[in-house]
Amino acid sequence: MSTLFPRPIAHRGLHDRSKGVIENSRSAFAAALEQGYAIECDVQLSSDGVPFIFHDDEFDRLTEATGRSDARPIAEVKTLTLKGSSSGDVPPLFTEFLDQVGGRTQLQIELKQQKDAAGTRALAATVAAALKGYTGPYTIESFDPNLLMAMRREGIAAPLGIITYGYDEPNWDPRLSGWQKFVLRHLLHWPLTRFDFISCRNVSLYLPAVRFFRARGMEVTAWTITSEQAATASRRGADQIVFEGFLPAIA
Repeated sequence: MSTLFPRPIAHRGLHDRSKGVIENSRSAFAAALEQGYAIECDVQLSSDGVPFIFHDDEFDRLTEATGRSDARPIAEVKTLTLKGSSSGDVPPLFTEFLDQVGGRTQLQIELKQQKDAAGTRALAATVAAALKGYTGPYTIESFDPNLLMAMRREGIAAPLGIITYGYDEPNWDPRLSGWQKFVLRHLLHWPLTRFDFISCRNVSLYLPAVRFFRARGMEVTAWTITSEQAATASRRGADQIVFEGFLPAIA
């Protein structure tokens, strides 16, 4: 049983599009709180430097808007209704999300990779500022080692996690070189990032670096688990699950 994450983690909240509850929405977070799960969410940065909850780098899949999610000011972001939402949900501000949760459950906050170093610094600074007065349990994670280092520089003392997988999906990271994928796959940035936990794709739990760190006591969460069968399979390589599409038991 994970000590960092004592409860299963609802991926982007407890969403169910068939019921009009869309990922990373106020309704999805409310459902996760009601069921007693921990919450994973994603944080992007608006063009005027305000962090908000949204997964994709483009607006197209989840809203009627088009273009990059960092290309609009927050005033416009707040007018974008999430497709299929029965409650008319819009992407919440990061501060609104923290106010909604109010320390009632554990958070796994993913910072999305930015297009340049200035964006990385800005996202880290604004998220750290928002968390300064937050008293509930939380962790920060990212695929980008630079964001973990930026959060350390901002003085964040909460556990920081690296998100990883086999870097074997050609369509996921076309901009990365073979060497960059090698470094990320084998977590060779450890001397710089000093991450506290690993969040690993469930089919990549076999990676030597993940097994190495877990064998030495580092906690691992497995994403994204979509069935009890997959949850059972992940238990040999992970300490907690990040799930969607079913309701796992809470020990």
